[in-house]
Amino acid sequence: MKTKALFPGSFDPFTAGHLNILTRALTMFDEVVVAIGINQDKRGFFDMDKRLDIVRQAIRGMSGVSVIQYDNLTVDTCRELGIHHIVRGVRNMIDFETERSIADANRRLAPDIETIIIPTAQEFAHISSSAVRDILKHHGDYSAFIPNGVEL
Repeated sequence: MKTKALFPGSFDPFTAGHLNILTRALTMFDEVVVAIGINQDKRGFFDMDKRLDIVRQAIRGMSGVSVIQYDNLTVDTCRELGIHHIVRGVRNMIDFETERSIADANRRLAPDIETIIIPTAQEFAHISSSAVRDILKHHGDYSAFIPNGVEL
């Protein structure tokens, strides 16, 4: 039986740090579904089609990875796809506390779905989607912050 995990996020945009977490998750799971969430209360920097395109560029040539969009509870998406593991990345203790709270809430909603928290490799710990957006807004060089071969 193949093991599957869901890697959810807004991915606005998908960064080199996200790719690091995804690559490491693939050492634990046969398949990882990158799930781009739709938050009706927030207007993204990139629209959904562009975010899907960015992730597809980043995962080109990788086996065991797919990308979807979703607009319901993460645990409901897991159930729909028959997935029992959620993968989340953290850069620091602030991220960890946030992710732990979300994992606790998800466990309350779906005790059969476990969250795996993976710390980002040190060389990517300074990278965030908001930093990339800020660099983009100010017309800076963002290339070191996104996966190789991705064009924004």
